[in-house]
Amino acid sequence: MRERLTKNDIKKIEEEIEYRKLVVRKEAIEAVKEARAHGDLSENFEYHAAKKDKNSNESRIRYLERMIRTAEVISDDSREDEVGLNNRVTLYFEEDEEEETYKLVTSIRGNSLKGMISTESPLGKAILGRRLGERVKVKVNGETGYEVVIRAIDKTADDQEDKIRSF
Repeated sequence: MRERLTKNDIKKIEEEIEYRKLVVRKEAIEAVKEARAHGDLSENFEYHAAKKDKNSNESRIRYLERMIRTAEVISDDSREDEVGLNNRVTLYFEEDEEEETYKLVTSIRGNSLKGMISTESPLGKAILGRRLGERVKVKVNGETGYEVVIRAIDKTADDQEDKIRSF
């Protein structure tokens, strides 16, 4: 499946690739050299751990490069009163009589613990493109669901906590 990424997502992925190539790769190569100098490689745990770290970094670089190559670039533009990508949305859950705020993001940036929900999630699919004040039915599966009311849309949400990097 092709990832749906915004230009900003691609920029952040490219930054991670550059960091991994220029910083992490050099550190990993140096760690392998240092561990190799300790002698017998067959029983050298440091050498095997350093090689594993180096290979993990190279795998991550290849994965990110493939992701960019095969990505479907999508726009994060939306009308002023409409829920779009990278917007903070305050939702009112009537059943619980609670309000919660989420940031709507692409699937690679989704992190429910940080309040970032993916456009691929049931809630994300339900509210994307909806308008302020609208009551929305969120389908969890064919029979189960709940309703939310869109109370606020913040188009100026910052990207400080939205790091893709895994280091």
